[in-house]
This record gives sequence, C-alpha cells and structure tokens, in this order.
Amino acid sequence: MIRLIASDIDGTLVRDGEHQMNPEFFHVIMKLREKGIQFAAASGRQWASVEAIFWPVKEKIFYLSDNGAYVGCHGRNLFLNTIDRNDAMEMVKGIRRVPGLEAMIGGPDVVYVDTKNQDFINLLREGYQFRTAQVEDITKVEDQIIKVSAYRKEKIQEAAQGLVDSFGSRLKMTISGDMWLDCMAPGVCKGQAVRLLQESLEIKPEETMVFGDQLNDLEMMEQAYYSFAVANAREEVKKAARFQADSNVNGGVLKILKLLLS
Repeated sequence: MIRLIASDIDGTLVRDGEHQMNPEFFHVIMKLREKGIQFAAASGRQWASVEAIFWPVKEKIFYLSDNGAYVGCHGRNLFLNTIDRNDAMEMVKGIRRVPGLEAMIGGPDVVYVDTKNQDFINLLREGYQFRTAQVEDITKVEDQIIKVSAYRKEKIQEAAQGLVDSFGSRLKMTISGDMWLDCMAPGVCKGQAVRLLQESLEIKPEETMVFGDQLNDLEMMEQAYYSFAVANAREEVKKAARFQADSNVNGGVLKILKLLLS
C-alpha cells in the first residue's frame, strides 16, 4: 500500500518556467489524503514558492524545499540543514568570478540577492514567487544559510563545471534544470529529505512513490520502490527509476495518481 508520494515540481508536474498546475491535481491530493496517503512537494524552490503553487492545499502537504535543506509543512519547519558560513561565502565569491552567473543565498524564509539585473529579480519575485530581499552585498547577510545558488538563463552545467570541480568536496552540488546550480550542506538532497519524512511518519520505501526528471531527483529515486521518471526526464533519471510516467506536458504524474484512486 502506498502511504507517501513525493514529487518534483519543475519539469515533472509543470513545464520549466511555468508556475501554475492543473487544478485537478489539488482535488486528487485531497482524495489521496482520504485514503491515508501523504503528499510531499520535493523541489529546489523556496518553501514560499512551493506554497504559492500548491496554494489550495497548502495546509495539506509537506514541503521538501531547497533540494531537501528545508523539510516542513505550512507555517512550520521540521528539519533545517544549514551550510557552514565560510563555505557559503567562498562559494558566492566563486560564482562571482564566472562571467554571466548570478549568485543567490537562501535563508530559511528569504532569498538574498545583490544583483542589479532586474529581469533576474522579476523572475524570482513574480515568476517563482520567492520571498526575495535585495541587499547591497549578500556576503554581509547575517541569516542562517541553507542554500547557495548560481543562475544562468541557459546552459548552467557548462558554465558552472569549474565551480563543481572546485567546491564539490565541500558542498552538495546539484544541477536543477538548465538554469540553476544549487549548493547545500554535505549530504543534503531530496533523497535525504524523503528519508527524514519516512522515518518521522514510520513509512517504508516500499510504501513510497516518487516522481522526478532532473539530476537533483536522483537520490530521491533510491528512497522509493515506486520510483518514476517522467517521459521528458534526463536519461540518467530514467535509468535510476524503476518505472516511467507520461511527460509533464501530458500530465504523467496526475495519470499515475488517479490510478491509485480507482
């Protein structure tokens, strides 16, 4: 029996760059809860962004945000994994040395930027609906740090490879789509977040179903027997998953979840 479902958002539930879901999904989540099945949104997004996209059911789901650095539910964080401040600041300096990259620091409730790029700020605030603070210098921020991110409009993996080579032994680094390099404390990932939730709720991997499409979903596939890659997923994710769902464009996750209700 399935007791927990965890799904990525961008590229899995919605198209990359979109910020609205099929309203039918919210109805299905409520029906799954009636059957005793919990739902968790596992994303590189900030929790406030997860809440915005799941607004009709915001009090009924778990948030595994910032690639697992934040595990919580509406209005409450349950687990918070912070980055060593020195490592975070060195990472920011490294990002600044690469032409064309934007740096962002994620706190538990606010993301911080010091960019003058208004298009990037608009993407964060109006697109992803992040709680965003524009400051003079993000290296002076005195908040807890749970994630450092590098952004590029496209081809982030190529642009940031040098950073991965330099900092990969000090931080957990993962590519999220074609635009983001996310850096968390060592060991932090969506898979760890799913495991924390499983342990808290006393749910086994064989009672868990997960969905994903990108490299930051790989560890999550290891935490569930019912691991699904959507049809548009990267080949690495398809190889890691036991099963395949239809693409995000065709509502692949929703199709599988509706089968659980039949």
